[in-house]
Amino acid sequence: MSNSPIATPKADILVIDDTPENLALLSQILKDKGYKVRSVTKPSTGLRGAQAAPPDLILLDVKMPEMDGYEVCKRLKADQRTHDIPVIFISALGELLDKVTAFEVGGVDYITKPFQVEEVLARLETHLTICNLQKQLQAQNKQLQQEIVERTAAEEKFGVIFRYSPNPIAIATLTEGRFLDINPSFLKLTGYSQTEVIGRTIAELNPSLTPEIYDSAVQYLLENGSLHNKEYEIYTKEGQPRVVLISTELIELAGVQCTLSIINDITERKRMEDEFISLVSHELRTPMNSIIGALDLLGTQKLGTLTELGQQTINIATNNMERLIRLVNDILDLERIKSGKIAMRYIECQADKLLNEATQAMQAMADSAQVNLSVEPTSVQIHADPDRILQTLTNLLSNAIKFSEPGETVWLRSSVNCEYLQIEVQDRGRGIPQDKLQLIFERFQQVDASDSRAKGGTGLGLPICRTIVEQHNGRIWVESSLGEGSTFYVQLPLSKELGTGD
Repeated sequence: MSNSPIATPKADILVIDDTPENLALLSQILKDKGYKVRSVTKPSTGLRGAQAAPPDLILLDVKMPEMDGYEVCKRLKADQRTHDIPVIFISALGELLDKVTAFEVGGVDYITKPFQVEEVLARLETHLTICNLQKQLQAQNKQLQQEIVERTAAEEKFGVIFRYSPNPIAIATLTEGRFLDINPSFLKLTGYSQTEVIGRTIAELNPSLTPEIYDSAVQYLLENGSLHNKEYEIYTKEGQPRVVLISTELIELAGVQCTLSIINDITERKRMEDEFISLVSHELRTPMNSIIGALDLLGTQKLGTLTELGQQTINIATNNMERLIRLVNDILDLERIKSGKIAMRYIECQADKLLNEATQAMQAMADSAQVNLSVEPTSVQIHADPDRILQTLTNLLSNAIKFSEPGETVWLRSSVNCEYLQIEVQDRGRGIPQDKLQLIFERFQQVDASDSRAKGGTGLGLPICRTIVEQHNGRIWVESSLGEGSTFYVQLPLSKELGTGD
């Protein structure tokens, strides 16, 4: 017994002819060519069969006793179930009028008996192909119409959201940042009219968003596809600064890459947050200094002898108070730098001296952690505040040392890259997860929540570094691989005239 699969028929053909010999001949020809054939001698039986199980094509004789082929075709075309089935007449009638009548009642072709086998097969295959193409076209048209309906509904829904959203929304070209559309909330925030915005670039409306900042954002978008809650400072038409969070998605309009940005104005929230932090920090410093003074006095045992456990308790309390004071000082430092209350003292200074001083300042910490420091300075002049750059470098070195194992090396390198001095601080520590690479530059953000306890960090060192670098019109970022370490990069603009050192 054969287990070979039964071949799928090429098509289902219904043959209606009152002559058994003709039926047998046509059936055998079509079956040999891989078609499924149903053959009937009575027109009424053929009609019922076509309605019950519509075939792909009907071969129909004209002259039959019960009703002629023309009447059968009329009834097929009048029934929704069989209306679209192609009908080919096969008849001994060869007059032009017979053929015209066949086409008038809905036939697609007319073959005169006696017929040639090749002709019947060729015409049958042609009309089956045409029918299949028509079905495909109808299906595609139906799908297209459905997509048009869905897209129209989506556009209407987006239009309502776009117009009535309380958040400012802007659509701009990716390459130039040229505004294509904005909603009323955007106009309310910025104070501009629609005609003053459409067609202009982001840089034209907000010079504070420099080409470097915009290019960096574009690069991030291209790499990640979206940008979420990035903080920027923009200016209204009247020149008033506003602090905003911008979330941007890449979209495509008419084949052009564009950006869809949703803006959240956090100016008031930032003001209240800054005032609260500043107030609380100042109010905390006085009692904390008093407490640590009292702890130091107790530690001297001038007020009484302490047991070993008592001395350990004093030491723990003192260490935690010192950590709390560092936290408050970092908060105040960060707020003063960001608000401009600490004026940057820009002078011409030697980059190699700053790198060497930072290394010397952190050598004791490195020795205590049994970590090696390697410095590769570049002798070049930069226009910067040396104290703040030194603060940045020592912060970065401190982090690298904390997260390095004994015997490991931390590298501090510098090089000249185009119009920038590039400084790198590299370690072979545990690394930073990809989803934390941007977050660690935000306040109180650390790779691991336990780091503040185990490593003694406040979560403000990197935000301070970022603020200082941005005040110098530079940028800072990090690249990292888990288990392989991290490299922090700082780029600072060079002086107009490059120095050569002492």
